[in-house]
Amino acid sequence: MACASYELSQLDQHDHLHQSFELKNISTFAQKHDGAASAEESDSDEEEKLVASRSGRRASDSSVQSFMLYTPDEEQAVLRKLDRRLVSFMALLYMLSFLDRSNIGNARIAGLSDDLQLSSSQYEWLLTSFYIAYILFEWMTLLYRIFPPHIYIALCVASWGLIASLQAISFSFSFLCALRVLLGISEAAFGPGVPFYLSFFFKREELALRTGLFISAAPFATSFASTLAWAITKIGTYIPIAPWRILFLVEGFPSVIVAVFAWYYIPDSPETAVYLSSREKKVAKLRLRKKTHVAGQAGRRGLNCGEIWQTLMDPKCYLTAAMFFCSNVAFSSLPVFLPTIIKEMGYSALTSQALSAPPYLVAFIAVLLTAYFSDRHRTRSIYICFHALLATFGYLIIAIAGSLHARAAWRYAGIYPAAAGFFSAITIIITWTINNQDSDSKKGTGVAMLNIIGQMGPLVGTRLYPDRDAPYYVKGMAVCAGFMFGVGVLALGLRVYLARKNRGIEIAYEAVKDEEEGEYGGKEMEKFVFML
Repeated sequence: MACASYELSQLDQHDHLHQSFELKNISTFAQKHDGAASAEESDSDEEEKLVASRSGRRASDSSVQSFMLYTPDEEQAVLRKLDRRLVSFMALLYMLSFLDRSNIGNARIAGLSDDLQLSSSQYEWLLTSFYIAYILFEWMTLLYRIFPPHIYIALCVASWGLIASLQAISFSFSFLCALRVLLGISEAAFGPGVPFYLSFFFKREELALRTGLFISAAPFATSFASTLAWAITKIGTYIPIAPWRILFLVEGFPSVIVAVFAWYYIPDSPETAVYLSSREKKVAKLRLRKKTHVAGQAGRRGLNCGEIWQTLMDPKCYLTAAMFFCSNVAFSSLPVFLPTIIKEMGYSALTSQALSAPPYLVAFIAVLLTAYFSDRHRTRSIYICFHALLATFGYLIIAIAGSLHARAAWRYAGIYPAAAGFFSAITIIITWTINNQDSDSKKGTGVAMLNIIGQMGPLVGTRLYPDRDAPYYVKGMAVCAGFMFGVGVLALGLRVYLARKNRGIEIAYEAVKDEEEGEYGGKEMEKFVFML
């Protein structure tokens, strides 16, 4: 930092000399790496350096090193705006999508099964049909790179909002099952690709917290849904409309309204964010230029077929997908069965709706804290292992207490670490997948693979709690414990694999370092290091 301050002071005293040196340095770098287009961009950066030096702005080390000039204060201002406006809005959309996906569990004990005369097997098929459609259309994550996101996301939101609302007029199992399939398609087009979309705006070391803010909407939505279901169930006793019909309508239709705002509010890139000033847009672009130069894709849209193939052959993508599969066994099953499980503990339907909320509020806080510290320490595997073991511990408490026919309080207590564990693990798994790919085509393909394989977990999870296992559901809880323990083992294995790859990269980099420094006039070549 002292070096950066010294350079800025020299800029004031020897303005003309320093300008000439930096113009030459930038011009040399541009010709060797980016051609005429990047040379033009470098000239723009030089102009910003001169304006900044005369106005006394403080430069960050990373800015000077990569020929970008903006102050840490400016960067933080841009991040705060993106967090408040973009990330919070995407979290709202995900909350609405998760609400519409999982409220069928609350609708079940609000009278859905009785009114439509659904058997335990039919209810399981309502859950399974959603995930079959979800898996088959996971590839649509790649469309974030093809269509303008503000149009694409708005159409997704409007679609699932309308379909979720139509569930309120269901009159048979087959009609509701068809709607669940359509709901799965519309949500598959949105949710899995959001962390990938956020990577257009944030650096890899910033992404876990933003993904955490986004994913934390899921437990928050579930707690909100439980509270709302409690209120609707109570109100439903005084009106002639079935409570489950009101539930679907009240929780589904707001998405249609929000879709209109999404069309105008969601940016396609940092340069199109309506809430950023012209200077902030420039800073938002500059701070990501290092990433786009390393990936060799600045300003491009579309997909690189060669990079897609490389990702399909990449072992680490299959390891993260396997972790996601195991986590989703628990992630998909508990929210849709928890009200029923609590009811089977001996509580009334109304009390069950209320008691479903607190575990998810705890999970909401756990996700945010985990994401924050994971970004701060720039590590993923340690937090995945910890939360996988935490969830394993929670499920074992529930299973053992059930097998011993212990008091309901013991089983209810086990729900807290289980929910906090699998929600937090999923957040970091998604982020880890994106962190360890060096281009947008690879990131999009990696996320698609993660979800296509990982979302097969719900096909198992949604069948773990049949009515015949009531009231203790020991088998289902034990299976979830085993899968979450598997997440920890896989995370440890991937950490060892990536550490070995990093050692190989470091050896290769050191071997050519002197040659590259000579070629680029003292400027070190960027290297991509896997995050552990």
